[in-house]
Amino acid sequence: MTAAPDPETRARFDAAPWDRIARDAMGPAGTVPTMLSEAEQRLYFWLARDWAQGAGAIVDLGCFAGGSTARLAEGRRQAGHAPHVHAYDRFTASDRLKARLLYPAGIAPFDGQDILPLARRLLAPWDGLVRLHPGEIEDDLWTGQPIEVLTIDAAKSAGAADAIAGLFFPSLIPGASVVVQQDYFHWRQPWVAAQMERLAECFVPLAVCPGATAVFLCTRAPDAATLARAACDGLPDAGLLADLDAARRRMARFGRDARFARMRAAIAANPGERVAWRFRKP
Repeated sequence: MTAAPDPETRARFDAAPWDRIARDAMGPAGTVPTMLSEAEQRLYFWLARDWAQGAGAIVDLGCFAGGSTARLAEGRRQAGHAPHVHAYDRFTASDRLKARLLYPAGIAPFDGQDILPLARRLLAPWDGLVRLHPGEIEDDLWTGQPIEVLTIDAAKSAGAADAIAGLFFPSLIPGASVVVQQDYFHWRQPWVAAQMERLAECFVPLAVCPGATAVFLCTRAPDAATLARAACDGLPDAGLLADLDAARRRMARFGRDARFARMRAAIAANPGERVAWRFRKP
């Protein structure tokens, strides 16, 4: 049985207060290049400034050059909370990605794929508040410190999604922590929605953002046995489709049926595939 959030929490997220935040409220964070939409930027900032109470760390998985981290860190700074914002990424960018996202934002052209020095420079206003973790997320270890906000843009394979859940979900705070799945509705990553559905006893949906993002409240931190049962890597297509159908029913109030239909079509067009970049359009 899936627990429900208290009425006050439900009403607070239903009101989407982040949509009313002025862009200049984010201060210097608003200038750091990011792949986030305007709505997602405001959501991240609001979660750090207005939702989080300083009870745990903020963890940002897949921060690119630091744009999402900057919004979270500025929210944390304005709230006056001490726990760090931990940002994980490979910190690399192809020439094509640099030309599409960095140079139009005013970053001077540079050689090579390493963007870690750039991320450090862009995040300098929040030095002491942010800790960067370069490399493969799955190869890192979490301290076990409580996590109050967990944002995920790194579940690009079913195996990575399982590894992320195993590393970070046990440190979530029941009734207080939120998980932002940035690719929940992405047709190339149907295992994200399936995973959250397989963990329905531990998470309830609170909000969605334009695009692929969904926000969940942790109602129970999953233990090792629960995570093992929820694993998606190796899950047959029939099981993945069944989980998507259950997720569609649970998310019905958000009106995203077309997104689920496209995920179903993507599975049919890519049988057995569990790596996002290998997916062909349905």
